[in-house]
Amino acid sequence: MNGTADANRTVVAGFWAALYDRDWDRIGSFFGPDSQYTDVCSPADDVARGPGQIVARLRLGLEPISGYTHELRLVVADGDTVVTEHAETWHWHTGESVTLPFVSVQELAGGVIVRWWDYWDLQTLLQGAPAWWVEHIMAGYG
Repeated sequence: MNGTADANRTVVAGFWAALYDRDWDRIGSFFGPDSQYTDVCSPADDVARGPGQIVARLRLGLEPISGYTHELRLVVADGDTVVTEHAETWHWHTGESVTLPFVSVQELAGGVIVRWWDYWDLQTLLQGAPAWWVEHIMAGYG
């Protein structure tokens, strides 16, 4: 692995640590003003841009859950791209839980994540999530 790939892998590892700590300020520091994040299962134009929107989008879904765990399966780094295969198990205070398998593709430039596309199955989430949470998500982060 070359130096760029190693450095980018380290940045992404730091990002995952911040995300699972729900450290919103630290999460924002991994993105620049032109950075983009989306869930590929959402509409094509549903892309959060810049640290503020990215953190708001993450908070919308993650703040209402009572807890979640992360199972890292595989990380591949090649140049400016880091691909992570992982699973998150989400728990709600109302007793529901769901395990979501993800593949996350993150492209980096200058030490920040400039593009983050998450690939996962929406139906897996909708079948396991409580109705009140789905309604909350549908209201959006504005």
